[in-house]
Amino acid sequence: MSTDASQSLRDWRHWNEQRTAAVASSYGPLSLTGTYWLSDFPDGRIPSVPGDWRADGDEVILTADPAGDADAEDALTVDGAPLTGSVRLTADHAPVHESRVASGGRRLVVLRREGEWAVRDFDPGSEARRAFQGIEATPYDESWVRPGTYRPYPEDRHVRVANADGKERGLGLAGELFFELHGAEHSLQVAVEDDGTLWAVFADATSGRGSYRFRFLRPAAPAADGSVTVDFNRALLPPCAFAPHFICPFPPPGNTLDTAVAAGERQVREG
Repeated sequence: MSTDASQSLRDWRHWNEQRTAAVASSYGPLSLTGTYWLSDFPDGRIPSVPGDWRADGDEVILTADPAGDADAEDALTVDGAPLTGSVRLTADHAPVHESRVASGGRRLVVLRREGEWAVRDFDPGSEARRAFQGIEATPYDESWVRPGTYRPYPEDRHVRVANADGKERGLGLAGELFFELHGAEHSLQVAVEDDGTLWAVFADATSGRGSYRFRFLRPAAPAADGSVTVDFNRALLPPCAFAPHFICPFPPPGNTLDTAVAAGERQVREG
């Protein structure tokens, strides 16, 4: 094995270890125990979640439970201080452990999608986190590292795709990623993140047959000439593979590869 290949293998092992640690962390995806759309709770009361939650235009109004209505250990805090009365909230964009609202060790994250408000309940004591046995991932193979080219669209596109919760939502796409695999040319439609990295939702011939039904790919930001490394060793399981309460988008039309990608994360390991 060449020096470069050895370094790539070490880098992948480090990435794999960090990824597993992040998934298993206190507020990783395994800790999500519920996503509650406020439109489903017009009286403001979410089962097992303290407080009164009501959508009000571009904000959510959270009102504390009356004194004595909740155990002290379940009392709400906002920005680290006990909540009395009401507070107006907007969507959380910080990491889960830095979200504004907490109840004991739980974090209650405010979410907005296409104008609809929801509350997510992250509990470090979740059953999924306790039962986690790891991630099944294919050992590193440098043949899955392919040169690619990113070509942006003249303007961003939006398509409607099914989500893991059964609803259809919009998905923004900024361009296409072209690469060769198994002797044939392939492409994936991708979004561009705020830091310039790419994000693709894809399926392949192993999806649902040895791999989860779809996966994510997050290549680095392309160079000025559009060149980018496509590393399928780092194909990721989506959050909904770890907890069914996520609303991950399914692959858009054209993002199901007609070849097998037997690389990267495949499934959550079962005990």
